Amino acid sequence: MAKSKTAGISFFEKNLTLWVILCMIAGVLIGKFLPAVPAALAKLEYAQVSIPIAVLIWLMIYPMMMKVDFASIKNVGKNPTGLYITWVVNWLIKPFTMFAIAAFFFYVVFKPLIPPDLAKAYLAGAVLLGAAPCTAMVFVWSHLTRGNPAYTVVQVATNDLIILIAFTPIVALLLGVSGITIPWNTLLLSVFLFVVIPLAGGIATRNLVMKKKGEDYFNKTFIPKFNNITIVGLLLTLVLIFSFQGDIILSNPLHIVLIAIPLILQTFLIFFIAYWACKKLRCSHDVAAPAGLIGSSNFFELAVAVAITLFGATSPAVLATIVGVLVEVPVMLYLVKIANRTTAWFPAKQSA
Repeated sequence: MAKSKTAGISFFEKNLTLWVILCMIAGVLIGKFLPAVPAALAKLEYAQVSIPIAVLIWLMIYPMMMKVDFASIKNVGKNPTGLYITWVVNWLIKPFTMFAIAAFFFYVVFKPLIPPDLAKAYLAGAVLLGAAPCTAMVFVWSHLTRGNPAYTVVQVATNDLIILIAFTPIVALLLGVSGITIPWNTLLLSVFLFVVIPLAGGIATRNLVMKKKGEDYFNKTFIPKFNNITIVGLLLTLVLIFSFQGDIILSNPLHIVLIAIPLILQTFLIFFIAYWACKKLRCSHDVAAPAGLIGSSNFFELAVAVAITLFGATSPAVLATIVGVLVEVPVMLYLVKIANRTTAWFPAKQSA
């Protein structure tokens, strides 16, 4: 049973936390012993956007966008309860609970340990994570909980559309409340670069390949070719970022643990809010599990990209988003286990 439940997650994905740790170490060592490398790469930028990092981020995001089937949105009206819960939790609850939890820990609980300027930067990174619900790994989590694949596609597709509209104003609002001045043009540029462009490219690629080769070829042959590209792009990005972040990490190693604490608490909170709401509204388990998991996990690729664009690759805000990558996989696998042990809470499966 355990083997079948992990069959949908690749070797790289299953061990993502280990690879992130190794990339952190490699990046820090490069920054310390080969400082000319990050110094040279830092000069390759356009409009305050690092070109090498932008290329790597596109490698992360583009394959995920090809998986999104927007044609499935036509089925939204058939069984909308799980979607309503997903939308409300992701956009009306999650960003604000992330802000509240992170601010409480960084400004109050950890005040003796974190200087005010770093606390503000870490809060900014946490806000970016909270405003970017998952759009890719949720397919893995849904598979591991035997979620309804068609319904999960609709949840992801509509979520991507909402990101285009809601991400920018929510981030600007919460960062403004926290005292961080954000130029709207920079934030809009980052969303355009790392959501609109790869999303449009993904849709075009999907339609072109399916038109020429068919849907079966696209899903079973074409998409699997890209399975590890997202993870490789992420890991190379982390090596580069941590080569920029070496001084901050070496001087504040405890801060990685301190950042992880509110992020983990937020993950559990959002999962149980969505999961409990699905239980109360009598959604089936194959709808409830993905609804809980899509909100509790993060679109960390977007969060990292926007943090780099807004604050620069050396900013502590970027470090906070990367800690989100570090803790996500083990925490989400534990939530998958909880979901699989509580199937009896929900009625029998329903159609999408």
